[in-house]
Amino acid sequence: MPSTDLSRRRGILAALSAAGLAAPGSGRAFAQTAWPSKLVRIVVPYTPGTGMDILARTMAPHLSALWNGQAIVIDNRPGASGNLGAGAVAKSPPDGQTLLMGVNTLIINPALYTNMSYDPLKDLAPLGLCATGSFLLVASAASKLRSVDDLVKAARARPGLLDYASPGIATPHHMAMELFKLQARVSITHIPFSGTAGAVGAVLSGDVPLMFLPVHVAMAQVKGGRLVALAAAGDKRSSLAPDVPTLAELGYKGVEADLWYGMLAPAGTPAEIVAKVNADMRKVLALTEVRAALVAQGMEIAPGSPEEMGALMRRDAARWATVVKQAGIRAE
Repeated sequence: MPSTDLSRRRGILAALSAAGLAAPGSGRAFAQTAWPSKLVRIVVPYTPGTGMDILARTMAPHLSALWNGQAIVIDNRPGASGNLGAGAVAKSPPDGQTLLMGVNTLIINPALYTNMSYDPLKDLAPLGLCATGSFLLVASAASKLRSVDDLVKAARARPGLLDYASPGIATPHHMAMELFKLQARVSITHIPFSGTAGAVGAVLSGDVPLMFLPVHVAMAQVKGGRLVALAAAGDKRSSLAPDVPTLAELGYKGVEADLWYGMLAPAGTPAEIVAKVNADMRKVLALTEVRAALVAQGMEIAPGSPEEMGALMRRDAARWATVVKQAGIRAE
C-alpha cells in the first residue's frame, strides 16, 4: 500500500539521518565528530628541550587520552628562527592533523625577514594560549655588575664596548635586551649564538657579561653563585624570584618581554576542530600534574581563547615591529 511504503521510506530516512548519512551536511558533521581520525603531529619549530618543546611533550599524552587514544607525535623542525617549522604547518592541509606549538618569536619574524613564505597573522589560526614565561636580566658573576645601575653606568661610560649574549637574532632574549637598550638609552653590543646552550655557557664563563634568561634557567645559576640577577623583565615579580625587582620598579617602564606560548593550526581549520582543541587544552592545563610540571619550568599557566590569542598576536606584531625599526635590527 502507498501509505505503508511512505512510512517505510520515512523510517529508513530517519535511521540514516541518525547515523549522519542522510545528507552531505550531516556527513561533514560526522567526520568532524570523529576527529582526530589519524596520527596528530605537533610541530615544534625549535630544538628539543626548549620551553615550547617541554610544553608540547607535557601536554601531548593528556591530549591523546582526550582524543580517543590517538597517537600524537612531537615533530621538532628548528631553523630560520622558527620559520621553517611554522611555514610547514602554514602549508599543511587545514584538517586539524598538523598543529604548531608556537612562541611569540613567530610574530616578530615578519619585521625582520622580507622573504618569508607565510604570514603568521593570515596563514595560521590561533587555537589558544597555553602559558607564559618571564625573563630575568642577569650578569656573569665574573663581571663587576651587581645592579641595573651598575650596568647602565658601565654602558654609558663605554658605549658599545659592553656585550650581551642571546640564542640568536630575533629570539625573545635578543628582543628583550633591545627593548631595554631603547628605554635605558644605552649602547650594548649583541653577540648572537646558535642556541641557548652556547649563549648561557659564554655568560657563565664570563666571556660575555650579560643576557636575558628565562627565570627558571637563570635562578638555578643564581643560586649556584655563577650568575647575578639584576632585574625581572615582566610586569610583575616572578614567583620563582620574588626578591628580584622588575625593571619598571627600577624606573625602566615598558620593558615587558615575557614569553607566551600557544597552539596554532593552518588557516581554514574548521571552527569545530578549533573549539575542540581549545576546550581540550584547557582541560589538560587544569590538571594538577601538568600545572606542577610547567611551573617547575618557570611557566605560568595562562589558557585563553582563540580570539584572545589572535588579538595578542596582532598587538605584539605591531609592538615588536616598532622595536625592530627603532633598534635597526636586521636578520643575518
